[in-house]
Amino acid sequence: MDYITELIKILVPAALVMYAMYLVTRNFLQKQFEKQLLEVKSKTVETVLPLRLQAYERLALLLERISPNNMLLRLSDPSISAFEFQQLLQKEIREEVNHNLSQQVYVSDDAWKKVKGSINDIVAAIQKAGETMTEKNNAIDLAEAIFDLMIKENRDPVAESLSFIKAEARQLM
Repeated sequence: MDYITELIKILVPAALVMYAMYLVTRNFLQKQFEKQLLEVKSKTVETVLPLRLQAYERLALLLERISPNNMLLRLSDPSISAFEFQQLLQKEIREEVNHNLSQQVYVSDDAWKKVKGSINDIVAAIQKAGETMTEKNNAIDLAEAIFDLMIKENRDPVAESLSFIKAEARQLM
């Protein structure tokens, strides 16, 4: 009996010490893990933040380049027909969008939806204005029809998307 009592006197404190060591070690390792995780997140932010800001910049540039105000003035050529000009405008938009498709990875889904919505609105306006053209009309006539259509809608999809993108980009800083 004395043997068991002596064994219990030794084992209970030893078990308590081992349990305390386990808790201290677990707490230490957990703190180390959290510290390393924080360092990794910090490095990720340092790497990803510039990429995200660049994506917002590129989407803003995309919207500015396909804005009817800029695109029609930049590409307008009175020597081509309205149909050829319509094709040129649609090709220009496709190329700009294809060049910037990868930016959707770095921006929010809402921002990308806004950009895509603006692109679709502009393409729809070009197509709608193109439907009113005849073979006699030239690029200037189509450009005027697109401007008139955008004015009648009393809505600027590019400005709306740009505002949204700028607001999101500001939240990152």
